[in-house]
Amino acid sequence: MALFYPPVGFHFIVIFDPSILLKYPGIPDIGFQEVSGISANISTETYQEGGENRFAHRLPQPVSYSNITLKRGMLIGSSMMRWYKDATESFTFQPFDMTLVLLNSLHIPIQGWSFIQAYPVKWDISGINAQDNSIVVDSVELSYQYFKRLDPTDLLPI
Repeated sequence: MALFYPPVGFHFIVIFDPSILLKYPGIPDIGFQEVSGISANISTETYQEGGENRFAHRLPQPVSYSNITLKRGMLIGSSMMRWYKDATESFTFQPFDMTLVLLNSLHIPIQGWSFIQAYPVKWDISGINAQDNSIVVDSVELSYQYFKRLDPTDLLPI
């Protein structure tokens, strides 16, 4: 019966290509509180055919993907922070693959998305306020070439 209920969106893990730790040693970045921006869009181009007045042809264009945003409590010594620092201070971009895995209550993968050749394009820190009793939140925006939706069979070890 539980297979027919929509999954919850609060139990997930973010996995970066392990080679990121070789290039940018530090604390692995896996614990995020929010992932947003998973979106693909196919726009169309209108083509008016000569002599055809009833309609215009609508032709699909290449898929475009929005940037993905990852949020979490600020992590000191993060490998992702070193990755972003390299991009902004040295203008050196090293793309890595990233996978988002949605888990069920037994921690078994039920759905995943693989983001190909992701790199940081924006880093945002939440406001710092002496009158507010909240944690500092990092918000990282990544650009990527495309994403693939993964089935549970792609995520489970054989």
